[in-house]
Amino acid sequence: MAPPAATSWHARLRRLSRSRADRTATGFFVIDGPLLVRDALEAGVELEGLWVETGLHDELAGAAEAAGVAVHVVPPNGVARYRLSDLVTPQGVVALARQPATTLDDVIDRNLLLVLVGVGDPGNAGTLLRSAEATGVGAVLFCEGSVDPFSPKCVRASAGSIFHVPVVSAGGPTEVLERIGGSGARRLATSAHRGDPYDEADLAGRVALVLGSEAHGLPAGLERLLDATVHVPMAGRTESLNVAVAGSVLLFEAARQRRRSVAPGSVR
Repeated sequence: MAPPAATSWHARLRRLSRSRADRTATGFFVIDGPLLVRDALEAGVELEGLWVETGLHDELAGAAEAAGVAVHVVPPNGVARYRLSDLVTPQGVVALARQPATTLDDVIDRNLLLVLVGVGDPGNAGTLLRSAEATGVGAVLFCEGSVDPFSPKCVRASAGSIFHVPVVSAGGPTEVLERIGGSGARRLATSAHRGDPYDEADLAGRVALVLGSEAHGLPAGLERLLDATVHVPMAGRTESLNVAVAGSVLLFEAARQRRRSVAPGSVR
């Protein structure tokens, strides 16, 4: 293992944990905690380095070294002392990872896309990433105005799904929806009450599900770029669902329809 990380590394990790601008400019992000670090290793995420406190997570450190990752030892409580994590009580290990270089061109032709327009809460975004992995989504597109998918809170909320689902910081929503429409996919927006019930919509073909912000939904002016709107019927006095819940309901319905549309023994 390498000696304790230099002060410059401390400062770099602190900036990446706290600054979206630094993550965007450098293409790196911080992974916090042993479970996520192990998941990243097993998923083949490119790790630049691992910082681990003395006497902790020796097996994980050994696995990282075996994978060619530089391992740096910090003193007990060093992750908190040097503020290498944004957590108040970190778990003694963080990794520096390179963001995947996936672009819109790489995923535009996939059958099921999830498009986030102004989804600002990292917990909601992370939950949607988990549902996206569970339902076989081809890619999750984070349009401008949405949370940074590689922020520490979003990475944690994804429970590692961000390492397994293609994620694209895709640009402005108008450009993204025009590109998707031009590729031949249908663009379906969600609404609290408008449009067809979600379970009556055709979600089995090439579809992009488009989710808007928690507070305001989709911005005005995007209607012309949408092919249909769907909603989740609700009983009782509930006005609307949390965006992560609504999006997950639609994703699992899309997965159900796709399973039904595939004949036994056929290849999708």
